[in-house]
Amino acid sequence: MEQSASNSKKKIIILASGNGTNAINIYHYFRENKEVEVSHILSNNKTSRVLRRAHDLGIKCIHFEKEDLYDSSNLLNVIKDINPDVIALAGFLLKIPISFLQEFPNQIVNIHPSLLPKYGGEGMYGERVFKKVLKNNDKEAGITIHYVNENYDEGEIIAQYKVELEGNEDLLSLEDKIHALEYEYYPKEIEKLLD
Repeated sequence: MEQSASNSKKKIIILASGNGTNAINIYHYFRENKEVEVSHILSNNKTSRVLRRAHDLGIKCIHFEKEDLYDSSNLLNVIKDINPDVIALAGFLLKIPISFLQEFPNQIVNIHPSLLPKYGGEGMYGERVFKKVLKNNDKEAGITIHYVNENYDEGEIIAQYKVELEGNEDLLSLEDKIHALEYEYYPKEIEKLLD
């Protein structure tokens, strides 16, 4: 069935809990794309910078409470109405419920700031991961882009990208290296999934 031209864009929605640098980076990556749009950014944190940034860029924003995710079908129904092709988690800290995984099979993806299965699991994000990498004197670090399943950071791996670490690496330099990988590769992997 043919879709009308105005209706044929593939849609990405992004779930984020914090600053939203990855979310906004994805938006900018697809901004000029005639076939793909970041249609909505959703956050469970009403004071998050990501909602302010999205609002300033004119991206549709939705704030929701934890209960909307777990205790009712309200949020699920909102997302079903949006009908996204991909749901990208970008610094989203809540676990995705089974109802979402069933409704959107192989459409929910996440980015993790380590080479999974290393440093994955509940509570392992951002600085917590970087501190472990430094404490263990790892020679390399990286990112993992993966499908989301019912367990934190255990879904099928889509891609991993690595970076060598220097002997004098600190929290800030490691964070910069990981962010550079995230900004370069997360949008590209999402684009491949849409193809």
